[in-house]
Amino acid sequence: MNLEDFCLQIRKDIVREIAAFGTGHIGGSLSIVEILAVLYKKHMNFDPKNPKKEGRDRLIVSKGHSGPAVYAVLSNLGFFDKSWLSTLNKPNTNLPSHCDMNKTPGIDMTTGSLGQGFSCAVGIALGSKIKNDGARIYTIIGDGESQEGQIWEAALFAHQKKLDNLIAFLDYNGAQIDGYTRDICSLDPVCDKWKAFGWHVIEAKNGNSCSEIDKAICEAKEVKDKPCMIVARTVKGYGVSFAEKAGLNNHSMNVTQENLKEALRELGESF
Repeated sequence: MNLEDFCLQIRKDIVREIAAFGTGHIGGSLSIVEILAVLYKKHMNFDPKNPKKEGRDRLIVSKGHSGPAVYAVLSNLGFFDKSWLSTLNKPNTNLPSHCDMNKTPGIDMTTGSLGQGFSCAVGIALGSKIKNDGARIYTIIGDGESQEGQIWEAALFAHQKKLDNLIAFLDYNGAQIDGYTRDICSLDPVCDKWKAFGWHVIEAKNGNSCSEIDKAICEAKEVKDKPCMIVARTVKGYGVSFAEKAGLNNHSMNVTQENLKEALRELGESF
């Protein structure tokens, strides 16, 4: 399955799992599909049959409410049976609303309390450096999350420790739970800010392009003695029209069976 087809499949599964519960974090899940697809299909070292293997690459999704996207990817790669997707956020599920390393195979860090996942990623990258296990640590943060002071404390530390095994993504879709980031607490000029904190910065002007994301990761892997931030300009709810049209309301929204059918038709599913 090529990357574009894989992205279509992931989007179908995101909408299916959220529709099975009736509501969920669809906007920020759909916005990071290309990032996840390129990482897992082209760059990350992992083994679904041995999700805790030493020396594996790790992904910490600090914006843990995007768990539905991660679950869709992991299920398609064989970390667990796809039937689990229909249990999203239901009683006794192994797929809670926010990522939980104690419940879900393939989740490397429990996240969702914004800012903390990024700090954990920095700590894991430092531990990997000390162990010299060859692992690369990836992490995804949100733009609303980037208003947390903890993000910038961790950024300073990562530069101080020259964590060139750490590659971060900013899901820069411009919206957060209570409005547009530009109106609440603007991050611009965001690339200059990360450069000022000592990071190598790469801008993916279309963060929903597999080729742009792939090119950015390849560049980041060549950087020495400093961590990398890939600023991915994405669209919240990308690829599913009812979610995109919802705008600010798509952070967490109801997804009906009619929404599901509409989305699946758009994504190429036949009935």
